[in-house]
Amino acid sequence: MMAILRLDHCKDLPADLRDGVIAIGNFDGVHRGHQAVLSMARQKAEKAGRPLIVLTFEPHPRAFFSGEAIYRLTPPALRATLLGELGVAAVVEQRFDAGFAALSPDAFIDDMLRDGLGAKAVIVGHDFHFGHKRAGTPAMLAQAGRQKGFAVDIVEPETAEDGLLISSSTIRQALADHDLAMANGLLGYRHTVIATVEKGQQLGRTLGYPTANMSLPPQTQLALGIYAVRFRRADGILYDGVASFGRRPTVTDEGAPLLETFLFDFSGDLYGETCAVSLFSYLRGEEKFDGLDPLIAQMKRDEEEARTVLGGVQPLGPLDNAIAFRKEGTPIEVLL
Repeated sequence: MMAILRLDHCKDLPADLRDGVIAIGNFDGVHRGHQAVLSMARQKAEKAGRPLIVLTFEPHPRAFFSGEAIYRLTPPALRATLLGELGVAAVVEQRFDAGFAALSPDAFIDDMLRDGLGAKAVIVGHDFHFGHKRAGTPAMLAQAGRQKGFAVDIVEPETAEDGLLISSSTIRQALADHDLAMANGLLGYRHTVIATVEKGQQLGRTLGYPTANMSLPPQTQLALGIYAVRFRRADGILYDGVASFGRRPTVTDEGAPLLETFLFDFSGDLYGETCAVSLFSYLRGEEKFDGLDPLIAQMKRDEEEARTVLGGVQPLGPLDNAIAFRKEGTPIEVLL
């Protein structure tokens, strides 16, 4: 099983993971651009018979410098799951603090890559910068590699079919703009959120639509509205469903947005379970209805539409199959 290593310094890396092929980046979203970097790294690791290691940074450097939480497309646990599916042997989560941020580019190369990880090959994206004030560039890294005995490959940007550059920021904006289809297409899998099911007001039960309620991080940029989803329980079992992400304007219209998922053909208690919800289609925006009867009527239409949408879906790729389609009962602990 893939290892997740949270280190103060890469010199703490276990001996059996040294001398590997190192892919470096934040990899937030593990989108198709990241997958291109990892595909090259995996090929080189397999050819050389060396472990494939991902070097990433926690907290996210942008959050460290801004002092504000950012919307993570894939929190560290989910990111690690996706990286494991792509053949990564270990994820090294380097602590990003003031001391690390002050490292010069040369110190990063010598202390982290050469001496710490024992890198034999390094793979980075075209926009990778490192060291104090991001002074290090991919070209500088490649030159240093030639001098210090490790290969460096720089992966060019990945674009979508329409020529759009694939990036985490583009995907975040698509999710905020109700364009789930674009976000999923750029990710190469259905955008997935993970949270613990909590006890709510239980109004859904009285309406005939009991829901699993989950609070998402306050910085979440997901557009409010109704979604066709697939819900993975902690035991790995999958259920189709329809979810509302919003403030329940017909009933309360107050408080933080809540993700409320009605699971098709399910009855039982989910409280306290850590579950995953994969978003397949954006159905409509959040609305305020004139009473509960029109709300219930619309919920029935939403259920019918979601069942239709989910009835014929196919995986967008290997990661989608692992997260939202594989039905062998894989425990959520493995996926997280």
